[in-house]
Amino acid sequence: MHIFFTALMFFTRIPVPASLPYSPGLLNKALRFFPLVGALVGALGAGALWLALLVLPLPLALLLSILATIFITGAFHEDGFADFCDGYGGGMTTERILDIMKESRLGTYGTVGLLAILATKYTALLHLPPSEIFGLLIAGHTLSRLLPVLLVRTTPYIREDALSKAKPIGNEVNTVSLWIASLTALPFLLLLPLQLTVLLLPAALLVYWRFRHYIMKRTGGYSGDVLGALQQLVEVTLYVVAVIYYNHF
Repeated sequence: MHIFFTALMFFTRIPVPASLPYSPGLLNKALRFFPLVGALVGALGAGALWLALLVLPLPLALLLSILATIFITGAFHEDGFADFCDGYGGGMTTERILDIMKESRLGTYGTVGLLAILATKYTALLHLPPSEIFGLLIAGHTLSRLLPVLLVRTTPYIREDALSKAKPIGNEVNTVSLWIASLTALPFLLLLPLQLTVLLLPAALLVYWRFRHYIMKRTGGYSGDVLGALQQLVEVTLYVVAVIYYNHF
């Protein structure tokens, strides 16, 4: 439970016991529950959507649902994606990329990237059958948090110094943690039609492969902001693939 509560503490704003101990070892192990935290975030987002639909039209209810998930996580991953866009968009060297990502100010690349990915999420979900959005929210938030765990397991960590504004993150994932993360993430795909799952898994792995190739070429590894960026990219990809499925299959 300490490990799970540590995951909640670092990846969401959900209250945890004040007596919760902290150690780098606990934080590293907490990554095994990253997908499970995503399932909780997705479920809360789906619940917010259901409640909003009782009194509001779908477009407004969907917007409030997305805002609810952002509030629950403290915009943790969105912030990482914006910093990633600023750093990798404006930096030419590894040192400069990391320096830009440490800055507290949001730049042009980050602003455009954040607006674009949020607009794409919203538009994609809006073009899905309303009854199918609930399961996709849960599965999308879950599966999109499994790929960052895989990235930590397979990719060197670029250490951030004390000036970094990012929260501490786990930077080690052993085989046991990767298996736990996978076994807790994949069952949530049962919320979706089998044919859609067959499309989503290769799409998620393709985004992971291309993303890892890109960061290895540019900086030789990952940082906390990079993990947030990967989560956002996989999540939005899953929604877009779902739109293709429901409109063309």
